[in-house]
Amino acid sequence: MNFRKPQMTLEKTILLLVCVVVALSLMVTDLLISQEVANNTEKSIEDQAVNISRIVAHSPVVIEGLSGKRDEKEIQDYANEIAHLTNVKFIVVFDMNGIRKSHPDSSELGKPFVGGDEGPVLQGQEHISTAKGTLGVSLRAFTPVFTPEGKQVGAVAVGVLLDTVQETVSQSRSRTYLGMGFGLLVGIVGAIVLAKKIKKIMFGLEPAEIAKRLQERNAMLESTREGILAVDSTGKVTLANTEALRLFKQVEVTDVTGLKIEEHVPDILKDVLTTGEPKLDFEYNLRGVNLVANTVPIKVKDQIVGAISTFRDKTEMKQLVEELSGAKVYAEALRAQTHEFKNKIQVILGMIHMQYYDQLARYVSEIANRYQAEVGLTVRNIKEPVLAGFILGKLSYAREMGCELELAEECFIPQPADPEIVHDLVAIIGNLIDNALEAVAQGENKRVALNLVYEEGELLIEVTDHGPGIPEEIREQIFMKGYSTKANNRGFGLFLVKRRLEQRKGQMEVYTKEGQGTIFRVYLPFEAKEGKHD
Repeated sequence: MNFRKPQMTLEKTILLLVCVVVALSLMVTDLLISQEVANNTEKSIEDQAVNISRIVAHSPVVIEGLSGKRDEKEIQDYANEIAHLTNVKFIVVFDMNGIRKSHPDSSELGKPFVGGDEGPVLQGQEHISTAKGTLGVSLRAFTPVFTPEGKQVGAVAVGVLLDTVQETVSQSRSRTYLGMGFGLLVGIVGAIVLAKKIKKIMFGLEPAEIAKRLQERNAMLESTREGILAVDSTGKVTLANTEALRLFKQVEVTDVTGLKIEEHVPDILKDVLTTGEPKLDFEYNLRGVNLVANTVPIKVKDQIVGAISTFRDKTEMKQLVEELSGAKVYAEALRAQTHEFKNKIQVILGMIHMQYYDQLARYVSEIANRYQAEVGLTVRNIKEPVLAGFILGKLSYAREMGCELELAEECFIPQPADPEIVHDLVAIIGNLIDNALEAVAQGENKRVALNLVYEEGELLIEVTDHGPGIPEEIREQIFMKGYSTKANNRGFGLFLVKRRLEQRKGQMEVYTKEGQGTIFRVYLPFEAKEGKHD
């Protein structure tokens, strides 16, 4: 069984990376400057010792004491005082024979200088050395003592114990290490703050999660049948899926990414970016291709940062709607006829059970004759199969409601030259019949008449009911979207009829009288398919 290796979180990765970088930087810095600091510290101590030895060597007390012009005891007091003031371990003054004239330990006065490194200074050379004396190993600065006449009468040795030198160097390094530690601490705090800031910018997601969501988003964009375009606040296209590129390729636009979308579509995107209001079900023509689009703004923290538009070829949508409408029509017709057939079967079974065989024969004959007449009239006069099936479905639906839908004998509709008009006819006829059936459902006269007549490039659709009629005060409102005297979520039927007629340049007349019924008469331009008029 394979176990997936757990991945380190982004916050821990950034923290670890910054800490490693800071630590390496400080280590390199230590390697580069630590030894330099130690050398500088030692050089500073050496320079200090040399300067003190020079000062003592040029002091009149020392020069005159070594020349015999002053009591030698004054050299001891002077040297110890200078050593105390300058914080050095010892100042030893000795003559040309190496005999000490001053020493921190007075018992050492008059004894030879110890260390064996005093030779160069007795020859008049100033130098620095490290040797072991009575006080331990020390760093020593030697300076010769000359009289005003230039005669050397002795030398001065200023010493700093090596333990003190190493301690001073260690203190310098400790300060360096302290600075490194502080720098590392600042780096860790900065890494934590940076990691949390980046995490917040990425909405708390890990890089692997972002990559996964990006792949899922791309898969969703590419699998949808709608074209999708995204633009930034300036109107430049930032994203286009495959379907959008296909639709734009039809109008010879091969690459839209980075282009100003206003160059190819109306000002709808500009309006959405300006107002922040979405535009839904908007139709526009893209160089001969009719599209239906929905455009909504993209907001981040209540600021409009762009917009996204989904669109589809209207012709393809109409074909799909027509297929769905046809399927729905046949399904509705089958449902109504199945329900009616079931009721008739129950009647037949009842009559067989009661042994009313003579009445049963007449009943079956009546059913067959009426069905043959109904189907024969519809199929013979309505040449478009989808529309014929729709009318048969409405006839069964009317009987199911307890009403009667009469199809006029003179009805005739040839096959249309434009197949798309079938969907419009289904919508117009269907909504007018449904309104008429609902109008007579509660009345005594439940008859609705349908007449369809084609003549010289025009189709007449007439639906007559004997319902209560339309009150005068609402006759202008019944065609408004959403207006209804019935329950909620109604009021779209007559609005859709009016819209389809406007698109087809048709006309409609309404004759109504309260208490006597209503007549809807529609005149629609209709071009018949050649050779299919009979």
